[in-house]
Amino acid sequence: MSHTRKSDVFTLGHRSVRRLGYGAMQLAGPGVFGPPKDRAQALDVLRAAVASGVNHIDTSDFYGPHVTNQLIREALAPYADDLTIVTKIGARRGEDKSWIPAFSREELTHAVHDNLRNLGVDVLDVVNLRIMIKPHEAAEGSIEAPLSILADLQRQGLVRHMGLSNVTAAQVAEGQKICPIVCVQNHYNVAHRNDDALIDHLARDGIAYVPYFPLGGFTPLQSSTLSDIAQRLGVTPMQVALAWLLHRAPNMLLIPGTSSIAHLNENLAAADLNIPDDAMAALDGIATHVVRDDSRHQTA
Repeated sequence: MSHTRKSDVFTLGHRSVRRLGYGAMQLAGPGVFGPPKDRAQALDVLRAAVASGVNHIDTSDFYGPHVTNQLIREALAPYADDLTIVTKIGARRGEDKSWIPAFSREELTHAVHDNLRNLGVDVLDVVNLRIMIKPHEAAEGSIEAPLSILADLQRQGLVRHMGLSNVTAAQVAEGQKICPIVCVQNHYNVAHRNDDALIDHLARDGIAYVPYFPLGGFTPLQSSTLSDIAQRLGVTPMQVALAWLLHRAPNMLLIPGTSSIAHLNENLAAADLNIPDDAMAALDGIATHVVRDDSRHQTA
């Protein structure tokens, strides 16, 4: 038997979206700061994604800042009726390219209006509140104050649906007491699986899980297991990593990013990849090897 997971659909907010989407972060300049090296190519990638059937795009006005949202507007507006654009707030960028928590009422309100203006919309489809207790990993702490502010903005009609990013299971539970949560966006991939239990819990509740850094992020996944399976199947290691994620859970929505049309097409082709049982078992074991050999920051 082999495992295949077509890029079928899952509910995100008030629409069903294809499970293989697109993340716009890499369209900004180096360090997710400033304009792209090739603006025309960035616009072409966005148009190619939608032309290929992508109807879920992930972005934020702090990418650039402002750059990716402005590119999305230029490339895709007026937007297709089935396109869901998910943005996030909770951070701002320093002049030194740093990521600074931004949770005050003034900062969150300003961020929502920045996203509205730069995307050219009257209401945001989905807004993820990015928790910055620890900027690069989830950490416990109450999220009631900032999420309540965002819930106020939702009641004003500026936001349709809300999600959470960089959060723990306890924070998801806290958030659900404040407002409906339609998605959770956390760090997760074949080698980084801290959220396994959370993913299954969200699936039972019909809530989407959106892994960021599905291919390792700024440090691409390195695994001899991944490479060996890719070579055996005649595909790239990154295609295998994406196909594994699609198989992992029905509520998994992927947003791999790229500034290359060729790489975009490779990513989208992962939806059609068949993975044999023995290969799936080997891939499931990658995270175990990471835990045992974490000091080398490299997978087996």
